[in-house]
Amino acid sequence: MNKLIIKSIFLSLIAMTFFSCKEGDRKQDEPAQIKKDWALVIHGGAGVITRELMTPEQDSAYRRVLNEALETGKSILSEGGRAIDAVEKTIHIMENSPLFNAGKGAVFTSKGTNEMDAAIMDGSDLNAGAVAGITDIKNPVSAARAVMEKSVHVMLSGQGASEFAIGQGLEQVDPSYFYTDHRYRQLTEAINRGKNGTVGCCALDREGNLAAATSTGGMTNKKYNRIGDAPIIGAGTYANNATCAVSATGHGEYFIRWTVAHDISALMEYGHMSLKDAAETVINGKLLKAGGTGGIIAMDKYGNIAMPFNTEGMFRGFADSEGTGAVFIYKDE
Repeated sequence: MNKLIIKSIFLSLIAMTFFSCKEGDRKQDEPAQIKKDWALVIHGGAGVITRELMTPEQDSAYRRVLNEALETGKSILSEGGRAIDAVEKTIHIMENSPLFNAGKGAVFTSKGTNEMDAAIMDGSDLNAGAVAGITDIKNPVSAARAVMEKSVHVMLSGQGASEFAIGQGLEQVDPSYFYTDHRYRQLTEAINRGKNGTVGCCALDREGNLAAATSTGGMTNKKYNRIGDAPIIGAGTYANNATCAVSATGHGEYFIRWTVAHDISALMEYGHMSLKDAAETVINGKLLKAGGTGGIIAMDKYGNIAMPFNTEGMFRGFADSEGTGAVFIYKDE
């Protein structure tokens, strides 16, 4: 055999042995993790949320709806249901509540109307759907799912998005359905500068599939059909079975520019960070340094969760197959 060929084979064997040993060492250094049967995490917005600004009645009302949302997702996942179904139905509960800035509780634009955005993503195949600026679909998250499953597109906006959703049999409502006195006062008094009531959910099912969804009414007094990060895949919503599922809430322009949701996934995939470290690096490191406020909920492929935020509070909660779970509102919880 040619000496050059023998030398080439020898060097290849050495290289294979070296990289095999390095990979083995890396895997040995990683703590063994056991996948939870299922897990669920939710948020209802981040911002200036303190005990001083909340009455006992308001505190109780928020916790009640957060728990109802968790119970909805738990019932689906514990019975072997899909993560994508769990996130959609869980968000329905918060969209139907006037307490949050999504669906029924959506904030008002400068013209006194409601324009809603939503997105959903399936981590098993990276399929995603989103809608932006819709005004007459009762549950925007379901419109986003229809785009994901029934169209060749990822995002539809405005009247076209509504026409598509109606064509798929989703419930249409008169725009007056979204009116609430509280949100209208926020518009007329311009008192909502520091609070965000976007809602989101991430889930892991028994098959090991992750899913994420986010729904929002955007910013109070917004103009020019402004669209935030919630419906933008990789910014406010992302799911990938190989890494994590993420839903964000906060100052959307920063989450878009720093592609927050995908950045967390990338740090896990390419930087080999844990979910907790990746989420903290982005939310309380990169984003905070840039001047962006808000938070995220996230879940990895084992069912571990992260809920970092850099504001005074964030409505949030989780539940899993091990029987642990709780809801939280304030920074010190």
